[in-house]
Amino acid sequence: MKIRTKLFIFIPIIVLLLNLVSFFIFESGKKVQESYNLMIDKIYIYKQISNETDKNLRFLSSYIIYQDSKNYKLLINHKEKLKHLKNQVMKQSVKKNNELNIENYYYTLNSFLEEEDSITNSLIQKNYSNYVEQYKEVEKIASFIKEDSQNLVDIELNTYYPIYNNVVKYTNSMNKLGVMLFIITTIMSIVFAIWLSRSIILPINKLIYMAKQIGKGNFEVGPFTTSTKDEVGILGEIFNEMMHNLKILMSKNLEIVEKDRLVKELELKALQSQINPHFLFNTLNVISKLAYIEGAEQTSDLTISTSNLLRYNLRKLDEAVTISDEILNAKEYFSIQKARFRDRVSFEINVDDECLEQLIPCLSIQPLLENAFIHGIEHMEKGAVIGLEIKKITDVIIITVYDNGKGMTEEVKYSLLNTTNTLHEKRKSTGLGTINVFKRLELYYGKEDIVKIESKLNEGTKIILTIPCS
Repeated sequence: MKIRTKLFIFIPIIVLLLNLVSFFIFESGKKVQESYNLMIDKIYIYKQISNETDKNLRFLSSYIIYQDSKNYKLLINHKEKLKHLKNQVMKQSVKKNNELNIENYYYTLNSFLEEEDSITNSLIQKNYSNYVEQYKEVEKIASFIKEDSQNLVDIELNTYYPIYNNVVKYTNSMNKLGVMLFIITTIMSIVFAIWLSRSIILPINKLIYMAKQIGKGNFEVGPFTTSTKDEVGILGEIFNEMMHNLKILMSKNLEIVEKDRLVKELELKALQSQINPHFLFNTLNVISKLAYIEGAEQTSDLTISTSNLLRYNLRKLDEAVTISDEILNAKEYFSIQKARFRDRVSFEINVDDECLEQLIPCLSIQPLLENAFIHGIEHMEKGAVIGLEIKKITDVIIITVYDNGKGMTEEVKYSLLNTTNTLHEKRKSTGLGTINVFKRLELYYGKEDIVKIESKLNEGTKIILTIPCS
């Protein structure tokens, strides 16, 4: 899960929980307030009716005494207010246990207003005979209204007291629920913050540690692993890929350094064998011409071959040459060995013309021929054969150097193919060792499956090189 997804999921959940807490608290307070307002409104109406009844009675008394327009207007005004309050009594919600009391209360108010109207009409019509009795009746009804108002107030208080207790209990429950939700929300927020920080900080700290170790050259600290698939996990995968590429690059750099070291070492050995090469070349040329003048043509040819072989061996070993150059050098070497072994050995060459221009490291074939002479057929009195076969198969060139000599054991084969072997071969050769040739070929082509050796004791040896075409 990505970090953005985590935030989009968990933050709205926490906000929703906090809103629920606020909503519960608001609803509980709202319910208490509504119940309280409803009860207060009813009690207030009853108190107003009681007060307005007193005012009506007072202004009616003033009007009877003074019979002026001012008191009459005040009486009419308060009478309208009382009528309005009476109508409000019937509009409010009435419980079944209080329905009869409200109805009696309403009719009592009607009686009060009717008697009040009757008195005012009698005074207006100058009928003074019975208004005194009517006024006593109005006072009596007013006292009933006060008593009924107080009774209704008491009834409302008694009725709403259990409801109020239930509301209080409900409010307490809602408050406890709100506190619980608040605690849960707080714990969830802390847990989410710790979890999110750990899922980000811990992998990043691990990446920082691995980066520091790689900066110190330690590439064995990885790989980076994490159970998440968020941005940090993607960063870790990229880091692992980068570290793998760095390992490959370092390995290639080490191979290049090893190749350069080997070339330098071989060049040093070649330089150690050089004793003023120009003087040696000139001396061999003089010997060759002198032998030719004296009629020793074979000696002259041998001297020229030795001079050419020496000149070729002193070339830079890191230069690539064509297979054609290698074959000419091999022929020069074989002509020298032919002077030594004479008819005891024959040299077979079979080369495809399309392979002649293929590039190959310098001195890759002649050391193998030398190895065949020294370790293969040197002990044979006759019938020795050394061969060189070069052919192209699809996108590779196969170079085979073979002999029919004494062969080699599996231990010797393993030792030759193990290019990491630091033991030097005990040999009588004058050039490069076989292991060095194999090592140079592997470094040059960047492959480890170039060399193959087929050999059995007393059945000869085949050294097969498989090199890619340029």
